Amino acid sequence: MPLADRVRNPALKTKIMSAAAAAALIPASANVGMSGFTGAGYPKAVPQALAQRIERLHAAGEVFRIGLWTGASTAPELDGALAQVDGIEMRLPYQSDPTVRKQINAGQMQYADMHLSNVAQFVWFGFLGHLDVAVVEVAGILPDGRLIPSSSVGNNKTWLDQADKIILEVNTLQNPGLEGMHDIYYGTRLPPHRRPIPLVSPGDRIGEAYLRCDPDKVIAVVETHQPDRNSAFAAPDETSQRIAGHIIGFLQHEVKCGRLPAELLPLQSGVGNIANAVLAGLNEGPFNNLTAYTEVLQDGMLDMLRSGTLTMASATALSFSPKALADFNANIDFYSKRIVLRSQEISNHPEVVRRLGVIAMNAMIEADIYGNVNSTHLMGSSIMNGIGGSGDFARNAYLSIFMTPSVAKDGAISCIVPMASHVDHTEHDVEVIVTEQGLADLRGLSPTQRARLIIEKCAHPDYRPALLDYFERAQRDAPGKHTPHLLDEALSWHARYVETGHMLPDANPERRLRRA
Repeated sequence: MPLADRVRNPALKTKIMSAAAAAALIPASANVGMSGFTGAGYPKAVPQALAQRIERLHAAGEVFRIGLWTGASTAPELDGALAQVDGIEMRLPYQSDPTVRKQINAGQMQYADMHLSNVAQFVWFGFLGHLDVAVVEVAGILPDGRLIPSSSVGNNKTWLDQADKIILEVNTLQNPGLEGMHDIYYGTRLPPHRRPIPLVSPGDRIGEAYLRCDPDKVIAVVETHQPDRNSAFAAPDETSQRIAGHIIGFLQHEVKCGRLPAELLPLQSGVGNIANAVLAGLNEGPFNNLTAYTEVLQDGMLDMLRSGTLTMASATALSFSPKALADFNANIDFYSKRIVLRSQEISNHPEVVRRLGVIAMNAMIEADIYGNVNSTHLMGSSIMNGIGGSGDFARNAYLSIFMTPSVAKDGAISCIVPMASHVDHTEHDVEVIVTEQGLADLRGLSPTQRARLIIEKCAHPDYRPALLDYFERAQRDAPGKHTPHLLDEALSWHARYVETGHMLPDANPERRLRRA
């Protein structure tokens, strides 16, 4: 569909310009809110034009950096392009770009890692400073100026409301069939005037199909015709299939015990190959008439919708492989009746998550023997990506499940450790830990009971003796016996890895783990 058919507001048609011209309207040191959530619905042309402008200015000796706010991670055309020219002063609330990550961990870029449900309200509260410019991708503009959202919603409602100036990037490659798939809720208020969010089922529509926009704030309309970042998922391997099997078996047991209904409760799943393997297992498993209330809709849930195992899915973004995207576009009339895309302040809202009784399944980097989970940092200091929405769901879920392979780096790293080197989710918010070795149901257990179960069920056999030895000596020698730790040893595994490249003290550098 040509741009003229996508931009149907006469006043905004007069503001159509090149990406370079639009990028020239963004001032230095501005806080810029850009659309995008997990590689979907992010602006493509304007960030690249802005990066080219910054590169020229830096070559001329001028300083030019911006604060970059998004919904979640974006793609190389945005995060990567701006980072490569040293154009980002502060990044929030989540990222996954390798160049951005490198600069953050080198101390060259500031990064505020945030719960995704908090971002919009923090902007409204004024906690993050002033939002100068919004750059938002849309699928089209209606005659009255309302906007057809793109393949993600994220924080776009807040950016459009709060920014002084708006640049709209109209992506003519986005499927026109997206129109009507969104539900934008404008009922949120600031305290003390808040009201309950009237959402009691994943498929409920409580808002509008379009984003509102003040045409007077729009300073530019730019055309782009570029795809989202569509990364293929790896086929489920033995490790991820075993993790999936443990989770499905656990859910079956919960149904048998009467703690879950036969159709379970709404599912939330993090992004990645393990999460997709769990969804594939659910699609082949014993459950029917499932629903999802999650952040990101990925390949596995699309498969479940197509098979009928999943009847309805609510999210804030689409994140598909090229193959899944082709299926989505070819059958968008089918999917549009079964998918609702919302603002992330609603998709991740703690009140709604708790009311619906969501089953939360998220990945982690490591867990300690007492059930504290690190989902963001390597060796305690280096950020990987960020906490994302895992905390929004974990703390408020009916069931909070964290999953990981038991080892990393060919066995040089144990993902079950004496003490987590960074804690994102405390033991109070973690109910189930799963590795390919097994599943530990931690509900109602004391810290020492948790420790024995996690070591027995989740640790790799090569690390179990060392973990058990640490725990038993801590029980004997620690000053307190409730959560016993040997403070001079608690993080020694991480320190040993940094120094020697292996967590075990007697590990030969050539050693590789035996198959468990």
